[in-house]
Amino acid sequence: MKVQSVPWQLFWAFFRVGIFGFGGGPSMIPLVRAEVVTRYQWLTDEEFADVLAIGNTLPGPIATKMPGYIGYRVGGTMGCIASVIAVIFPMIVAMIVMLGIFSRYHDVAWIRGMGQAVVPVVMVMMAQLTWDFFDKSKASLGWLVSIAMVIISAGLIYWLGIHPGWVIGAILLAALLRPSSKKKTEETA
Repeated sequence: MKVQSVPWQLFWAFFRVGIFGFGGGPSMIPLVRAEVVTRYQWLTDEEFADVLAIGNTLPGPIATKMPGYIGYRVGGTMGCIASVIAVIFPMIVAMIVMLGIFSRYHDVAWIRGMGQAVVPVVMVMMAQLTWDFFDKSKASLGWLVSIAMVIISAGLIYWLGIHPGWVIGAILLAALLRPSSKKKTEETA
C-alpha cells in the first residue's frame, strides 16, 4: 500500500460509514469494524475492541472519536483529518436535506415511517456486534467470567445508573493493576 493512498482509503472507508450509519454513533460501530477490521485489516478485533472501549470512556461522540483515532493511527495527521471529514460530511448533508424535507412534509405518513423503519436494522447490527464481542470475550476469558462481567456491568449501568465510562475505566484500571502471569512466573522461579 502506497503511503499517498492511505488518506484516500481512509476517506472512502469512513465515507461509506458516514453514508450508511443511520441512527448515529452506536449504529456506526459495526460499520467501522467492517471497514477497519474486515475490509482493510488496519486493526485486529482485539485492537478494535480496545479502541471502542477507550473511545467510550472519553467525552464526545463515538462517531468522530473512532475515525479520528483510527485515521491517525493508520495515516498520521492527514489520515485523521480525512477520516473525520469523511464520516461527518454525509451526516451534515443528510441533516440539512432531511430536516428540510421533514419540516416541509412532516405530516406525510411515509416520511414519519422512514425513521421508524431504520430502527430494526440498527438493532440487528448492534446485536451482531454484541454477539461478536461476547464470542471474543468467552474465547479469552471463558464463559463464566464473561457472563459474570455482563451481569455485573449491566447491574452497574442499568440498575445503579453508573455511566458506562466509569465501568470501562474501572475494568481498564483493574487490568493495569493486575499482576501479569509473566511477573508471577519470574517471581516463583
